[in-house]
Amino acid sequence: FLSWLFLNVLLCCFIFNLFVCVDGNLSFASYYGDHMVLQKSPDRAVLWGFGPESEQVTVFLSGPVTQKTLVTVTGGIWRVTLDPVDAGGPYNVTASSWSSTATLTDVLFGDVWLCGGQSNMYFKMSQIFNASEELALSAKYPHVRPFMVALNRSEIELPDLIQVELPWFEPTATVLAEFSAVCWLFGRYMYDNLNYPIGLVESCWGGTPVEAWSSTRALQKCGLEKTEDSHIEKNSVMWNSMIHPLLNMTIKGAIWYQGEANAVYHQDNYNCSFPAMIDDWRMAFHLGSGGQTALDFPFGFVQLSTYQKHSTDDGFPNIRWHQTADTGFVPNPRMKKTFMAVALDLPDGTSPYGTIHPRDKQDVAYRLTLGARAVVDNERDVPFLGPFPSQILSTQMYVYITYDQTISVTPSKNIFEICCSGIWAPCGPGSLWFPAPIIQWGPNTIQLSTALCQVSEVAAVRYAWKDWPCDFKACPVYGDSGILPAPPFIINRFFTWPTTS
Repeated sequence: FLSWLFLNVLLCCFIFNLFVCVDGNLSFASYYGDHMVLQKSPDRAVLWGFGPESEQVTVFLSGPVTQKTLVTVTGGIWRVTLDPVDAGGPYNVTASSWSSTATLTDVLFGDVWLCGGQSNMYFKMSQIFNASEELALSAKYPHVRPFMVALNRSEIELPDLIQVELPWFEPTATVLAEFSAVCWLFGRYMYDNLNYPIGLVESCWGGTPVEAWSSTRALQKCGLEKTEDSHIEKNSVMWNSMIHPLLNMTIKGAIWYQGEANAVYHQDNYNCSFPAMIDDWRMAFHLGSGGQTALDFPFGFVQLSTYQKHSTDDGFPNIRWHQTADTGFVPNPRMKKTFMAVALDLPDGTSPYGTIHPRDKQDVAYRLTLGARAVVDNERDVPFLGPFPSQILSTQMYVYITYDQTISVTPSKNIFEICCSGIWAPCGPGSLWFPAPIIQWGPNTIQLSTALCQVSEVAAVRYAWKDWPCDFKACPVYGDSGILPAPPFIINRFFTWPTTS
């Protein structure tokens, strides 16, 4: 009898421990949770998690529509791809095995956007202009749902996040105060236009270069696979821990605010490393989601704002140019389905967080929203590009610039500059440049004086090629509405623009 009792006690302990173990193992991946947003139709949302090997897991979707899928745990992971679900909700999502159950509640379907970059994307809602008023509006947007990845590095690519900083939440002023301002405001403005749920995934870290967010695969395309400076974040360490774990998620697109760190690190490579990172993210998210995230998903970014008012350093102007793959505007043939918010006219000389961190994130997010509406949603009547030269002609006395749209102009003596040369060679940031005052202008043209060229010819023209080119919303050239500033450019006569004799 004692032997029989002993064996039964052992068996009961074994079964009890087995249930505890299994119950602890069946779970969703870290970035799934109550109140989350999954990508709506026509794309298909991916759900995945962890479970005991070879166990059968049934995934239920219950709400306005229902779905049921049976999957087997393989390699400790279960994964299902839902049929397309229209925008709306709420839904419950349940993963159930013979031994345990995991459930997500209040799940919505809409558009999911990833927000990445460095400190200006990390910049919090509590830090912006009119923060109290902006945060008070959060209660009016219960269907805009944020999520924040915690700051962690990894030397290897990870399957799941190390840590979650802010789980999915319905926005309240208290919690939202700690969330990215650009990310939230972009999502809020998008909701105002679309009127269906928006999911926002913040994954960014201050002071980080593009190399830290790029896979080894992407860096190899630009000859940057080796880290040269021990004081700079190691290559791929944020990609490994803060982007790679998200690849299985179906997303609509991404927005990005970064580049300040690369003004002093691998600056000359940014025209390769940034487009290469975008290409690689697109490919990786497409493959990771089983083809559900578009291979050319829309990617928006903020062109660098300002830092030092009287700086003669070309770091920020060079990065602004490189952000467009040295084209001056996006989308372009190298950077398709991208959109850009020009921000050089939004300086903040009294920012308590340093001038490198302007507090006006509302205009930044609004300009991104215009790009998203035009590029993503194909709204043809939404202007999202500032004026850019379509033709430049020169004489001995003047340069005539024709823009691709109607312009709004205010006088300036030095925002335009010319490089004078008598040889067939390109002018660059290190060349000698002279101010070219605006003499007169028309609906889409500007005439510049070339008097300072004297006996030589105008070899190149550039615009707003300074760290801090103008005061707040006071650059000389805007679109007809006065809302979208002209982006900076540098154009060489001998290679890219026609001339008159």
